[in-house]
Amino acid sequence: MKEVSNILRIFQETKTAIKKNDNIKLKELSNQTIHTASTSQDPDNITVAVIIYSLSKIIERKMYQGYAGWDSFYKRIISAIDGSIDSLKKNDEKRFKENLELIRNTVNKLSGKLKIYIQDVFRKASINKASRIYEHGISLEKTAKLLGITMWELASYAGQTGISDVNLGITRDTKSRIKFALEMFG
Repeated sequence: MKEVSNILRIFQETKTAIKKNDNIKLKELSNQTIHTASTSQDPDNITVAVIIYSLSKIIERKMYQGYAGWDSFYKRIISAIDGSIDSLKKNDEKRFKENLELIRNTVNKLSGKLKIYIQDVFRKASINKASRIYEHGISLEKTAKLLGITMWELASYAGQTGISDVNLGITRDTKSRIKFALEMFG
């Protein structure tokens, strides 16, 4: 895992933001992680970015807090975040990964509408973060594999957001290139 101290800080701030119901801070923290995830292509950093973004979307939707199972879900998330913080402090990568998995699997312990809604949030968060990684120049195929989504889902989302519309392959005509070279070297 890359940048342990940064991930530790992010989880500490995530816990505070969750307790304050500060979904905007959670989105900021997720965005801070996405750059490292893009450059390192480290699955743990990617998972952290997706989890924190998902939590921001869950906290944002106040109605979820009224559904049966919310209190239990909230307590398990805080407990897993505490476990993540503790394992990072102890440099215990195995336990850290177990806590990340615990956060993702907390959804499976839910039932009814809350389970369906939160599963959907995690899925959409994966697609959203995949598009951000793709935007950083990682191939569509590799990004889809890293986040466990299909290339179709990523391509569809990227097409809707305009990420794939960047024309980096446009070249100048010969006359413009010569003029540019003369200005540079002349």
